[in-house]
Amino acid sequence: MILVTGATGHLGSATIDFLLKKMPSSQIVGLARDEQKAAGLQAKGVAVRLGSYDDPASLAKAMQGIEKMLLIAGTDEERRVQQHQNVLDAAQRARVGFIAYTSRTLKDRATLANQLMVGHFETEDAIKESGLAYSLFRNGLYMDAIPQFAGPNVFDTGITLPAGLGRVPFALRREMGEAIANVLAADSAAKPVYQLTGSASYSFADVAQVLTELSGKQVKYTPAEVSAFAQGLKGRGLPDVIVGRIIGFMTDIKNGQEDAVSPDLEQLLGRKPASLHEGLKALYKL
Repeated sequence: MILVTGATGHLGSATIDFLLKKMPSSQIVGLARDEQKAAGLQAKGVAVRLGSYDDPASLAKAMQGIEKMLLIAGTDEERRVQQHQNVLDAAQRARVGFIAYTSRTLKDRATLANQLMVGHFETEDAIKESGLAYSLFRNGLYMDAIPQFAGPNVFDTGITLPAGLGRVPFALRREMGEAIANVLAADSAAKPVYQLTGSASYSFADVAQVLTELSGKQVKYTPAEVSAFAQGLKGRGLPDVIVGRIIGFMTDIKNGQEDAVSPDLEQLLGRKPASLHEGLKALYKL
């Protein structure tokens, strides 16, 4: 039995869809907080167990009979590490044989600008110390996030971000879910660490160039100054804490924290991951 947490989220549901192609639905369990949101999983024959990372009792029930589990990182960045520890504790007590975790491909935890990302490394440490067999999926940035980074009017305004010419090996979230499912479904031993990235890294100047080619409209990338960019975000009503997170994210890209290309995704898929051109064409329906 394989348990996937965050089962109604984008990555969780994608992973389950690919698991369903490899094994009977009776062997797949989804952990969800909202039964209504999980109705689609139940319609596919996937068992749904209700629970949350903040509720140890529900986690204990969810772990019963589970042999492998995928812990998808929680979205509450302030409480993330404690929530993940709750899941680990429940898995240990239930004698789960193997745990996988969706971490991040960041080069150096000591020099991160976005300190909230340190929680991924702290979770990795806890998993390594748990005594459980494990795999860490260090995921690159989702290509699916580019429309959010670029903004809704990208073909009119271009892209303005304080990311310099920092490069990112963007990959589609769905392909990451497929790769994770391949590891979970395999009988062979998994590696301790997988870095799930695209086959090449790209700057936002590259993103702008590809959008220009696909749309026929000139899309320009302008590296922004941090102070002006921050003022613009505040002018849109974003609170200081959110502004700080966005700036930290972009600073890490600028400093090369994200620029680590790995062959792992290609090897797990058995094909090259979608290129920037292929991915943006699909995401923007061009």
